[in-house]
Amino acid sequence: MYKLYSMQRSGNSYKVRLALALLNLPYEAVEVDILRGESRTPDFLSKNPSGQVPLLEVGEGRYLAESNAILWYVAVGTPLAPENRIDRAEALQWMFFEQHALEPNIGAAYFWLSLVKGGRDLQTHSLEDWMERGYGALQVMENHLKTNTYFAARQLTVADIALYGYTHLADRCDFDLSTFPAIRDWLERVEAAPGFVTMDWRPADIDDPASIAAGA
Repeated sequence: MYKLYSMQRSGNSYKVRLALALLNLPYEAVEVDILRGESRTPDFLSKNPSGQVPLLEVGEGRYLAESNAILWYVAVGTPLAPENRIDRAEALQWMFFEQHALEPNIGAAYFWLSLVKGGRDLQTHSLEDWMERGYGALQVMENHLKTNTYFAARQLTVADIALYGYTHLADRCDFDLSTFPAIRDWLERVEAAPGFVTMDWRPADIDDPASIAAGA
């Protein structure tokens, strides 16, 4: 069984929890609060020297970091990971886009404005850039979704999960999605997928970690 180290309020962590839920894969959940320095302890750093979550233990002493790498790992062999060569490349293309255009802007704004007390005052100098580049990324997504139901392979894939993670949080950090109707429709399609769980969802058997099953 997988062991997932994640933070409940982290968009990157949520992406992995959502994928595991959609795939109905069992896992043991370990909450790591990065705001309290729990990812910087010697024990955690021995597992992931970058000190970041999510982190997936895939075997005895074998750990996989980086949310999109984890998404691909758990999805291979399922409909969430396209097998066709061009479909697979397009899914990866959008996952790279998410990490260099969406997450550094909307993700950063969400972290500082929604999670860090006083973060708005601490990051006043960065907010304008985050907003400009974040809206730019949203427009690229909107343009694609005007003529496409999903981002790759004409179906829900890990690319959609990667992009959903922070896009659905945009309105919590000053972004207005009212002018992006195609994105709003796409968000609803993702949320209608069988097995979908919200970011706040917690397994019912949280007191018995060994029995945790995504989507159960």
